[in-house]
Amino acid sequence: MNKSLFMHIVHRLSAEVEYFQPTQDAVGRSSLSPLQKCTAAIRQLAYGGGADTVDEYVRLAKTTAQKCLHNFTTGIIHLFGDEYLRRPTPEDLERLLHIGEQRGFPEMVGSIDCMHWEWKNYPTAWKGMYSRGTGKSTIVLEEVVSYDLWIWHAFLELQVSFP
Repeated sequence: MNKSLFMHIVHRLSAEVEYFQPTQDAVGRSSLSPLQKCTAAIRQLAYGGGADTVDEYVRLAKTTAQKCLHNFTTGIIHLFGDEYLRRPTPEDLERLLHIGEQRGFPEMVGSIDCMHWEWKNYPTAWKGMYSRGTGKSTIVLEEVVSYDLWIWHAFLELQVSFP
């Protein structure tokens, strides 16, 4: 994620979601900054680690990291869901088909991409269940986007195979 996008998300969350607004405790010390809270959430999402993996990097406890992640995802859905996380309307489809045709891809609405992410901190009880025969556990990320990166459908599909 580039810095300007990340800072845009931090700014919107700190301006519109109460959990991300800076506060002070009873002694007058500042609480965690919106930047710390968002960084903790993004690191958990990006690296697939548990809440206790950000304690040294961002300097917050496991329960606080869990709250950051929960409030972050709830805030993203609330602030950006209607615009970016929705099914395309007939007008969207018509616009995308027209742009695709102009770019030399007639009848193309969007493109799909899949990738395997190594799942480092999977539950040990599931050992071997999520692998591609390489011995490494993976999760498949699949998404469909338009030319301007408007995401219509993104989901995680667990790749189940037994070695």
